[in-house]
Amino acid sequence: MNIRPWQGIGLLSIGIALGGCATPPAQFYSLSALPEAAQREAPLTQTGPGLRIGPFQVPAYLDRSQLVLRQGENRLQIEEFHRWGDALSEAFPRVLGENLAHLLHSPRILIYPEEDRFPVNLRLMGSLLRFEGEPDGKAVLRVRWALLVPDVSEPLLVRESTYTSRVQGEDRAALVQAMSRNLGAFSREVAQIIQAYQSRSVHAQD
Repeated sequence: MNIRPWQGIGLLSIGIALGGCATPPAQFYSLSALPEAAQREAPLTQTGPGLRIGPFQVPAYLDRSQLVLRQGENRLQIEEFHRWGDALSEAFPRVLGENLAHLLHSPRILIYPEEDRFPVNLRLMGSLLRFEGEPDGKAVLRVRWALLVPDVSEPLLVRESTYTSRVQGEDRAALVQAMSRNLGAFSREVAQIIQAYQSRSVHAQD
């Protein structure tokens, strides 16, 4: 088939236009555990506290596959091509559990809705209020949480905690790293409170 010169130019223009409209590939991200927890090689063999984690409620605007950035008091930016590798409602308690297993030296960690395979001393549950990037280059985590003793009606502790971390980079991987640092800080706070509770319990039995 013979193509006249002007037809060739038209086909080339169409090709360029279609190429310019190509959808960019999605990038996928995951929360990371504390560096010392992720790098630990020795297995956890100490008899630490039995802890059930979850459920942790996630608000509807965060309960999606895309990363979310706050652009103002009432405006959100949904990152269509920057996505979580797994659901945030599952990733948050899972990484929290990995952190707490290391900090408490305990392999006896259950993540809701796992079945009870051993006695549980404490239960940790809560709600994410904020977990996102902000316009000033920071990541924020705000979580309302409770620590409960099984078969005791009154919670041992109810608290709301807020953490911020500077995003050290321009890409979304840096944002996820900052979010992971916030989760690590929350893990440390929970671990300190559990350890203090254990210490008081031991002294009360003496």
